[in-house]
Amino acid sequence: MADGEPSGAYREFKALVEAADRKFARARDLPLYGGGDHHSRKAFKAYTRLWRLQQDRRRDLVAAGLRRWEIGEVASRIGQLYYARYLRTAEPRSLVGAYVFYEAIYSRGYFAAPAPANANASAAAGGGAKHQGLLIRYKELRFIARFLVVAMLMRRAEAVDHLVARLRSLVQESKSAYPKTNFKEWKQVLQELDRFLKADGAYKGSRSLRYDNLFDSYASNLASIARFHSKRVLKLKEAVLTSYHRNEVKFTELTLDTFRMLQSLEWEPTGSYQIAVKELTENGTMSDQSGPSGLIDIHLSTEISDGNLPSNPQRAIIYHPTVSHLIAVLATICEELSQDSILLIYISASGLADQNAYHKYASSSSSRSRSASAFSIDKPNSHTGLDDHVWLGPRGNGGPNNLYPEDLIPFTRYPLFLVIDSENSHAFKAIHNAEKGEPAALLLSPRIASAMPGVESGNGGQFTYFLTAPMQAFCQLAGITSDIDSYEEILSTSVGLNIVWGQILPDPFLRRLILRFIFCRAVLFYFHPEEHGEHLPICLPSLPESVSPNAKAIKTPILLLAENLVVSNRFHFGNRT
Repeated sequence: MADGEPSGAYREFKALVEAADRKFARARDLPLYGGGDHHSRKAFKAYTRLWRLQQDRRRDLVAAGLRRWEIGEVASRIGQLYYARYLRTAEPRSLVGAYVFYEAIYSRGYFAAPAPANANASAAAGGGAKHQGLLIRYKELRFIARFLVVAMLMRRAEAVDHLVARLRSLVQESKSAYPKTNFKEWKQVLQELDRFLKADGAYKGSRSLRYDNLFDSYASNLASIARFHSKRVLKLKEAVLTSYHRNEVKFTELTLDTFRMLQSLEWEPTGSYQIAVKELTENGTMSDQSGPSGLIDIHLSTEISDGNLPSNPQRAIIYHPTVSHLIAVLATICEELSQDSILLIYISASGLADQNAYHKYASSSSSRSRSASAFSIDKPNSHTGLDDHVWLGPRGNGGPNNLYPEDLIPFTRYPLFLVIDSENSHAFKAIHNAEKGEPAALLLSPRIASAMPGVESGNGGQFTYFLTAPMQAFCQLAGITSDIDSYEEILSTSVGLNIVWGQILPDPFLRRLILRFIFCRAVLFYFHPEEHGEHLPICLPSLPESVSPNAKAIKTPILLLAENLVVSNRFHFGNRT
């Protein structure tokens, strides 16, 4: 490289890359909850300066030896920062920012292996070039995996299909090009991806899991809901989502259950926003592809926002936490709750480390008759021993891996909305009437999942599926391969609704979870010929009898739905009163 302006520009570029990478490492290592967003802002500022330099001095940098994968690496870091901001703030425009950068990287082939200038040059490069080629190949594999997660969250079905095919072919190409390298972990990634997409077939051609004002909000019921505004009204502003099962369906560090739940706690963008997003992700960033980088606007996400919708509640998505880690996260978030806020805690976890022991226990317990009502239970949990906790741990049995109801009781000094999807969920009834200051709202899954004989029940929590995609869950339960609109009015006009539910009913996300709980409970009630508490979810405190499974207004829509889908013979409507 000759001395002069080009080498000076390249040295400046490399110095800025090193500084930006240090800030990126600090931002990446911080948890995606609580404070610390200033590190993300510093990283964005550093990459903004770096991005502008490579745009302004592109010719000089290319002449000095700037390679395409280096631009791809910078753009990929920006995409990762956008995605991390989305996880931290739940801002949809940050998710769009990640998608735009990832799509631009992919369409321009920044990580594609360059062809050698000639055979002699390739031979002269020797092992060094091959080693660098392998490093770039790993960068491309990791990039496509990240892009896939963003595309799935954006519900870009065609992009997902294309990226899956590309990832599969790239793994095969890598095995051939680098026969001495073990790509076993990427074969496992492909297996996880296939399993995830098979279980979440809803990513294609179905309604979004997000809250849609057009389908999920009923203007005629607003007046009834407004009666609670004279009392204390709580808003969902924070949520902690975690899932921990052995061999659970996941892709990267996103499990199927948390993937469904996080989407259900977001607003579906409205018309003008959707048009802006479509233009950005399909047309607006695809110009000027001749150079090593295109003119991608690093501030694009600030230019698109949906002023018609309130902010999404912030979520802390905790992947496979220890009990102590989960408790620490809850403590941090509770300290920052405002007076009018309620914290949603969602936990999907196994009841026991030894699954065989649980199945023996469940088999014996399910044979016992239940004399108490299965859908109006306010009594504290009476089970002890094997079923008094959920289990958070990789293997083995032990107290440090067990999360007990008593572990969560200290957090009832704050308003809590607790959702537990586990065969031991009923243990958490112990929280009811044991709160330390604020009465908690509890939605607890059935102890035993339901399924048609011979019908594959799919993957992920069935209770979670009903809370996030009730129609798909109904079809899966009934074995259909292929609404509950009136429930909101019934619930909002019910007399004697407990104040715990009344103060959270005005929140649209929590209201929708409650309505879907009512639907889930009624469907499972009529799915079984006899009343067994093991198969039914529980809410505490009890909801009014007007929304119980026996209520005509609750039963009739389910009966009509089953008849229209020609599956009424798989339910037991006639002998249930």
